[in-house]
Amino acid sequence: MYCPFCRNPDSRVVDSRLQDDGSAIRRRRQCPECGRRFTTLETTSLTVLKRSGAGEPFSRSKVINGVRKACQGRPVTDDDLALLAQEVEETIRAAGSAEIRAHEIGLAILGPLKRLDQVAYLRFASVYQDFESLADFEAAISVLRSEREGTPESAAS
Repeated sequence: MYCPFCRNPDSRVVDSRLQDDGSAIRRRRQCPECGRRFTTLETTSLTVLKRSGAGEPFSRSKVINGVRKACQGRPVTDDDLALLAQEVEETIRAAGSAEIRAHEIGLAILGPLKRLDQVAYLRFASVYQDFESLADFEAAISVLRSEREGTPESAAS
């Protein structure tokens, strides 16, 4: 770690603390050359692998924007969307992998969205799972009804 003041390539960690929900570490460092202190924030990177093979950093805002379209006209607040995106990110990070396919992010969105708003869930699932006919919608609605009534029914997906 280079000192931001004198560019010395060495520093000593004086203090370390977990930040926020434990997904980052705040370190207080001191430069042995100039004696000045500075703070670093260490986070793990999460790369999303697109279908094309390209990778990009995970973004909660992309999750929110994708789900917001499905929630248009529904009683879903920005706070609800932020919590959903946080839950999706926590689920993905809990898997322990530094890279994740975009398809897996979509799968991670479906569960929390179903709990948040079933109409928005159907809208998102219809695009994400490539519904091609009314039968696809009917099957998804049937699964939602059986889950609400407590009688598990196998989903035809």
